[in-house]
Amino acid sequence: MLIKQKPTNNSNRHYLRVGHGHLHTGAPEKSLLAGGHLKRQGRGAFGHVTVRHRGGGVKRRLRVIDWKRDKRDIPAVVQRIEYDPNRSADIALLFYKDGEKRYILAPENLEVGQEVLAGQAAEVKPGNAMPLKNIPVGVPIHNIETRVGKGAQLVRGAGTAAMIQAKEGNFITIALPSREVRLINAECFATIGQVGNVDWKNQKIGKAGRKRLMGIRPTVRGTAQHPGSHPHGGGEGRSGVGLKYPKTPWGKHAHGTKTRNKKKTTNKYIIKDRRKK
Repeated sequence: MLIKQKPTNNSNRHYLRVGHGHLHTGAPEKSLLAGGHLKRQGRGAFGHVTVRHRGGGVKRRLRVIDWKRDKRDIPAVVQRIEYDPNRSADIALLFYKDGEKRYILAPENLEVGQEVLAGQAAEVKPGNAMPLKNIPVGVPIHNIETRVGKGAQLVRGAGTAAMIQAKEGNFITIALPSREVRLINAECFATIGQVGNVDWKNQKIGKAGRKRLMGIRPTVRGTAQHPGSHPHGGGEGRSGVGLKYPKTPWGKHAHGTKTRNKKKTTNKYIIKDRRKK
């Protein structure tokens, strides 16, 4: 649910945020926090900027998420739904029957007190995890493995869901949210349902200060920069790119050039490229 505040100043005029009324208000589960505070400052081992536009921001603690869902055939109860500052999706705290606690991504329509299960014989309902070969065609799924036992790598962002299109032999044809269609091993695990916090993409930040709290620093257009800083820079007054094609700050083709390695061994599993309509 999106919440619009009364515009008491200009920065709040278009401000839209996702309501957190249904989320747990206390501290996260202490046993599932990793290390110290997480800060992405965009610096490499030598202290040089390796990723631009990062720095500052509020300190965060990393929540350990169970991507593998490897506690098989042991029922767990959803204790609460929590906010996670490190991702767009909400997370759910599970209490297993054997006493262990784990975090998973909270799918849409997952409720506190609901029982979830991971295994070959799991029921097809949101939050349950099972091999792709056991999931019916047309059921929305998320948290998809690409290699058996490696853990979920695909479809983890808020509001996303993939769809099984066909089954043939040892491979399942899956349509991803990016419109890419690819083959994945039938033994790979996936979770039923659409990732929760669907309205995340519709929120409006409202002011620059909120971006700074997120750890994102300002972005300057290439045409506004010095010619030593960017290929688009320089010129008198408001000048354009001045090149045959736009370039990145490092002189490579920008806007639409494919960057995927043509020799990548997994290219054979991509049936339809995400860029093709």
